[in-house]
Amino acid sequence: MITVFGSINLDMVIRVADFPRPGETIPTKGFAMSAGGKGANQALAVRRAGGDVRMVGLTGKDSHADLALALLKADGVDLTRTEVCKESTGLAFIQVEDSGENTIAIVKGANGEVSVATANAALADLGGGDILLLQQEVPLASIDRAIDLAKSAGARSVLNTAPFQEEYIPLARKADVVISNETEFDALKPGSEPRLERAEAYAAETGRLLIVTLGADGAMVVEPDKEAVNVPSPKLDKVVDTTGAGDTFCGYFCKMMADGADPVTATRMAVKAASLACCKNGAQPSIPFAADVK
Repeated sequence: MITVFGSINLDMVIRVADFPRPGETIPTKGFAMSAGGKGANQALAVRRAGGDVRMVGLTGKDSHADLALALLKADGVDLTRTEVCKESTGLAFIQVEDSGENTIAIVKGANGEVSVATANAALADLGGGDILLLQQEVPLASIDRAIDLAKSAGARSVLNTAPFQEEYIPLARKADVVISNETEFDALKPGSEPRLERAEAYAAETGRLLIVTLGADGAMVVEPDKEAVNVPSPKLDKVVDTTGAGDTFCGYFCKMMADGADPVTATRMAVKAASLACCKNGAQPSIPFAADVK
């Protein structure tokens, strides 16, 4: 079983030709609402990759929750560990420009209420063959506790260091697997040396498997005391929207790990899935199914 511990949002997506400058008012090219949140996105990606997955998180008792959970329900994600709290459902306000790049502002809402108690209650039955997938959109203390629970149970923990927050840096040294994009990794392991050298040094120092995603250049797989392996990305004719590509990568990677794939093989599949996710609009609607990736 793969358990995803993290955030659940409703995304408010605005399309623009170019991002507005400070003080500038511009017309939009469209608006849509879709389910999101890094935790929920990754849970859906695991499910669409063909994995059994349960989602641990919180929503509000509001109409936004129904929309935020709609695709997870439709695709068969186990929501028995998803609870309701007094805060409103988390929201993300996303601008996507014509190049496909995006900016995102988050209203934490219920995600800010995910606590140590949440972790204790929802993760008590983790087992030795399980994988726990986490991100950094819920409070640090809850993630820290979740990683400890996974370690005690003999489960493998996978931490996606997004969105990057400096105070969360120590968590990466506790998780079994760390997945960072290039910007996050440069903050995780700053220095003047080439990124490859820093990545190999980080894996050796921490004993952690490190995956650094590189956007259009694919990903780098760095195992402790091994030479790094670069996995190229398929070339796309057009990037529509990069929102959710990183979450797609994480979900597919964990599904492949659960199936016993080695890190390089898992990364190859995850890179292809993430590339396909860039070809459609929206975080969750863009997540491809395994048959499309194959």
